[in-house]
Amino acid sequence: MTITDSYKKMVKAQRGELTEAKVYYRVAEFENDEKNKRILLEIARDEEHQAQIWKSYTRQDVQPYRWKVPFYTLLIRCFGLTFGIKLLERDAHKGVQAYGAMRSDFPEAEEMYKIEKDNEDRLIAMLNDKPLDYLGSIVLGLNDALVELTGVLAGLTLGIQSSPMIAAVGIITGISAAFSMAGSEYLSTKTENTGRVKPLTSAIYTGIAYIGTVIALILPYLIVKNVFLALSVTIAIAITIIYIFNFYVSVAKGTPFRKRFLEMVVISLGVATISFFIGLIVNRVFNINV
Repeated sequence: MTITDSYKKMVKAQRGELTEAKVYYRVAEFENDEKNKRILLEIARDEEHQAQIWKSYTRQDVQPYRWKVPFYTLLIRCFGLTFGIKLLERDAHKGVQAYGAMRSDFPEAEEMYKIEKDNEDRLIAMLNDKPLDYLGSIVLGLNDALVELTGVLAGLTLGIQSSPMIAAVGIITGISAAFSMAGSEYLSTKTENTGRVKPLTSAIYTGIAYIGTVIALILPYLIVKNVFLALSVTIAIAITIIYIFNFYVSVAKGTPFRKRFLEMVVISLGVATISFFIGLIVNRVFNINV
């Protein structure tokens, strides 16, 4: 690696550290939890310190990446501290290979990265992030809605073959199931009584996740008249929801993405396929044409 290449990587690392510091300071401004605020400020100061170390080598004043500051700030506000911060750190440290490549010209690079990463992991683990406490409730509502409703809609597509009627039946089924699931989650959480999560809040998370998924899956039947096209769009939406949700979990909880994503897709599409053929049988046996 040439001296010019090493210098560019150092400047890039310096800008990255300043960007992270700016994000953490910005997020700390609207954080109400005092413990979280303290942790965010501590991480921000660590990032500034790292930037100063890089500056001692680059001898240059640099500016943060402007678009990243509002982007990650908004992301954290919408999806929670843990997800936003881990995604920011993952983006910022994609250059870990670059650190390794810089070892010949800058031996401290790899060790500096390891120390910084260990400190940040420790601090992030201390954050109080309410959405993660209720992640199990969200999983319950989301997963049940995906499996049950894709199956119901697939079965109705061949059994009824009328978009408005399928949408109506789907809405009634979905909303009823959402209240049922929310009630079950309330009773289940209350019975476990761990004290960490509130039964009513847990039920609300489950219900919202279920109803939100129901609306997304039924929407194609309200827009598209061709029931088979509507079903195709619904399945595409289901896969997209599964992808986004599993990406969130993999980042926030540090779990493998691919295996969980494929499992949910196979289950949802498997149930939909079985229900589709059940609908075909019902259509043939009862000769339903709506």
